[in-house]
Amino acid sequence: MGVSIRFLGGAGTVTGSKYLVEHEGQRLLVDCGLFQGYKQYRLRNREPLPVVPGQIGAVLFTHAHIDHSGYFPLLARDGFTGKAWCTPATRDLLHVMLPDSGHLQEEEAAYANRKGFSKHRPALPLYTEDDARRSLKRLHTAGAHDSFEPLPGWTARFSGAGHILGAASVLLTVGGRRILFSGDLGRPDDALMHPPEAPPEADVVLCESTYGNRLHPKEDLLGELGPALARAAARGGAAVVPVFAVGRAQAVLLAIARLKARGDLPRGLPVYLDSPMAVQTTELYERHLGQHRLSAAECREMERTAQMVTSVEQSKAIAQRHGPKVILAASGMATGGRVLHHLTHHLGDHRSMVVLAGYQAPGTRGAQLAAGIPSLRIFGQQWPVRAEVVQLTAGSAHADADQLMAWLRQLPRAPRRTFVTHGDMDAADGLRLRIEHELGWPALVPEHGSTWPA
Repeated sequence: MGVSIRFLGGAGTVTGSKYLVEHEGQRLLVDCGLFQGYKQYRLRNREPLPVVPGQIGAVLFTHAHIDHSGYFPLLARDGFTGKAWCTPATRDLLHVMLPDSGHLQEEEAAYANRKGFSKHRPALPLYTEDDARRSLKRLHTAGAHDSFEPLPGWTARFSGAGHILGAASVLLTVGGRRILFSGDLGRPDDALMHPPEAPPEADVVLCESTYGNRLHPKEDLLGELGPALARAAARGGAAVVPVFAVGRAQAVLLAIARLKARGDLPRGLPVYLDSPMAVQTTELYERHLGQHRLSAAECREMERTAQMVTSVEQSKAIAQRHGPKVILAASGMATGGRVLHHLTHHLGDHRSMVVLAGYQAPGTRGAQLAAGIPSLRIFGQQWPVRAEVVQLTAGSAHADADQLMAWLRQLPRAPRRTFVTHGDMDAADGLRLRIEHELGWPALVPEHGSTWPA
């Protein structure tokens, strides 16, 4: 029996990454992500996997973002008993992110039950904080470039992917096949992270395509963010910035620190980081020096830029402070979390601003705001959008189309097949066409649920 790959997520969409590799009765899952965005995608989170969790022998995580890791507590609760492998920094992030994900789901279910806006009676979380904490016992780590054996006869090796702290590409060798999973690839010019490492030789490549049909603008983050925040502050408004707690929150904090230092923003402009997960993540950068571009001094500068908000009481108190302010809160696509409460306070204020700092997946509230929707549904009711909405184009932590192609060109030789994954259909097919036309390699965009030989 040959090696096969089943695409259980991240196929034709930019969310829910799960790739099941099978060989001679053994199964390994690369990434274990939650679906986000359109309701039809989110409903997949509650559907049983087409494989019994107890029949999966191991899990490999490319990185900690919830669309790559957030299904894992459910997998473990439902019977997975193997080892889950990741880099040390990813392990530290998962210890922050997965319990937070469970806690948020419990909070949202409880709020829906109190307000009665859920169609389910009662509304139930997908998993709990306790489920998430129990799943963390399955984590094991391997350093970059260290070969390890996730299953008998299978070898794997991580290499740096940039993108966020701990992110890696994975080379999996099984049944005589070398399969390379790009994970999410960062930008070579990222302010926080080192460039992705050159890919190793592989027979089959799975390459992400979040920006597979687009190029990043020449504008840098400071050049975009500074004028926007200054404009909101000048009219006395609040700037609400939905941020991904890992990566974008720290990049925006660093940008604000530098804007204040050079006088582009008032030094006294209050800045709040309202996300326990983002606060804990920011502290991890100093623990993992060398895994990113920042010095210890720059890490501390980033931390001093904002008032770190952890408790619910502190979060509620932000709304009582009048005048200009900047509020960074998760989640980055406004799909849940504390940012929703801040949006309900400020969306209707024409002096205020919503700054979208990263990629907004179709179907998310962030994408609706970017499209200019006149009102936004939050907590079961419509909120008018009178605040200015600014979509940053320089805030992404993903490689653009040219950068993805440059990474692929570094492969020592052409792979037998390239699967284009983790992208909306336009982006994925745009990258597929470039791979076929410019590199002459066979490439395809797999369908959700499809199985292909490796």
